[in-house]
Amino acid sequence: MKQERQRRTRWVNTRFSDTEYAQLQKRFAQTTCRELSDYIRRTLLAQPVSITYRNQSLDDFLTDMVALTKELNTIGSYFNQTVHQLNQIQQHTDLQHWLMVNQQDKTILFRQIETISNRIHQLHQLWSHE
Repeated sequence: MKQERQRRTRWVNTRFSDTEYAQLQKRFAQTTCRELSDYIRRTLLAQPVSITYRNQSLDDFLTDMVALTKELNTIGSYFNQTVHQLNQIQQHTDLQHWLMVNQQDKTILFRQIETISNRIHQLHQLWSHE
């Protein structure tokens, strides 16, 4: 059975200095509360407040992986285009040109894969404290 939500009809007004309000906002930003009023209510009524902790090395890793993923997607798109062109080749000279371009793309792709592999290895060493 659905519980009826209790309406909040009472107001409590509190004034803060700029410094106090900045401190309040800083603490509020570190929680999972969506609204400042919810954070204040939980704090005043001694209810639990969940605090988020950021793992900077994980954030850095995710940023690196997003950038590398974009680069790999671009390279993959180029490969799809070249394969499409390969399927339409009519003359032998076109094939030689495609092979040269493909070799350059392959070199770039393998360089990016090596970068990803090295970064993952670095993060593994950092997290495992080896």
